[in-house]
Amino acid sequence: MSTLLLVRHGLTPMTGPVLAGRTPGVHLDDRGRKQAAAVGERIAVLPLAAIVSSPLDRCLETAQAIRDAQGGEPRWAVDDRLIEVGYGDWTGKALKDLAKEPLWKVVQAQPSAVRFPNGEGLAEMAARAVGAIRDWDDQLGEDAVWVACSHGDVIKAIVADALGLHLDQYQRIVPDPCSVTVIRYTKTRPYVIRVNDTGGDLAGFAPAKRRRRKSAASDATIGGGTGGGAV
Repeated sequence: MSTLLLVRHGLTPMTGPVLAGRTPGVHLDDRGRKQAAAVGERIAVLPLAAIVSSPLDRCLETAQAIRDAQGGEPRWAVDDRLIEVGYGDWTGKALKDLAKEPLWKVVQAQPSAVRFPNGEGLAEMAARAVGAIRDWDDQLGEDAVWVACSHGDVIKAIVADALGLHLDQYQRIVPDPCSVTVIRYTKTRPYVIRVNDTGGDLAGFAPAKRRRRKSAASDATIGGGTGGGAV
């Protein structure tokens, strides 16, 4: 069973008031750098097989902080499929102004129907992001623990897929800056172990020692598990 740690990038000067989107040159600010260093220290207890990042600077800087905390050893890759949504004409605009747009209500209630003007459809984003995660999961193997560093809406779409939710429900999911969301993929189904974790101990997600089990590794634990990331 592979274990994915989805990490949202740290804070930037644009996070919150402005829809940064794919605006070039958006870097972590002092708050974001501290967040990235802190999440790197949290993840340092785990032997990572790979760190895969969106190509945008704020994710690359967050991913680099995680790699630095690992001693620079994990495999490093950039995957364009983990990039932020192509918000088109909405890019760089204040959220308070975008909230007045008719499309805003559709984004809130029926995101699967949304295509941003001169930009990308949210359903297209979900398909490429989930495809990237599934591809890396297959490539890294069933015992891998790995990090994917991406953006809020992208992470929400990946989590919705893992939960078996329609994309129209993805607005119920909240990933804070530098939060960790843990998904364990098996042959039959994903398990969403943690969502939007900003301070918990991650040591329990280290690969377990091989042992014989009467039930398949992908089976759910009837009655509830023992915790610590086990299923």
